[in-house]
Amino acid sequence: MISKIMRKIHRAFNQAEASVDVTEVDGVRSLHLGSVTVQSAMRVKDPNALELTYSRGMMCFLLFNTSVKHLLSIGLGGGSVPKYLHAYCPEIVSTVVEINPQIINVARSHFYLPDNDERLNVIEGNGLKYLILHTESADILMPDILMIDAFDQFGIPPDFCSQMFFDNCSEALSDSGILVINLWGSDKKFDVYLQRIEQSFNHQVLILPTGKPGNIVVFGFKKLPIDLRIASLRTKAKELEATHKIEFIQFVEKLKEHNASTSNRLML
Repeated sequence: MISKIMRKIHRAFNQAEASVDVTEVDGVRSLHLGSVTVQSAMRVKDPNALELTYSRGMMCFLLFNTSVKHLLSIGLGGGSVPKYLHAYCPEIVSTVVEINPQIINVARSHFYLPDNDERLNVIEGNGLKYLILHTESADILMPDILMIDAFDQFGIPPDFCSQMFFDNCSEALSDSGILVINLWGSDKKFDVYLQRIEQSFNHQVLILPTGKPGNIVVFGFKKLPIDLRIASLRTKAKELEATHKIEFIQFVEKLKEHNASTSNRLML
């Protein structure tokens, strides 16, 4: 058996931030922030595809809202989801807030994130402060989807899992908005974080485990989705799979398995 050889192809570092490393093995390029943990990944021959299962799971908001116009994302990583939306969801305008300029540079230079245009706006800034602006200003467009994937080398920062933060998430969303957040199931505080999300979203929450290494995507609904019948979700999943390289049908079954449900609908 030939062992896999990992090749480090980029490193950016300053004293204020963890190193930003890019490695490549078997045609898959990965982003690391000060550790061996993969923060983002891209198959070089198919750069717009979502390589990591959890990133495909985060796209399941399409099962619940078919009229998304504006998505706000806190945390860029390699830019997998914004890049995917730009390529395959032309009706969605994406705003991404990333505090680390090195990550923005690497996402563009090594992960082929497009330049800003009328459908993609990557902002260098503090995501927490930007979110508060959405709760305090009547002039800022409220997002239909708020996506949080804000891990650093130590995990999810404490400010991104407080009760106040999740309350701000709910306030920032449009009336039928959905929070989509990536959490670690192995985090000893996972249950605490989930309870906080449930409190902020009136217990209208679904979880989607996406397999190893333990990512769990959590969906918080500001308003109860119109149709949670399993048959309807399966039909929608089949329709989405016709235009997306994402296992939506499999994700529907996982949603049914890991959330309260009757024989024919999810319960919130």
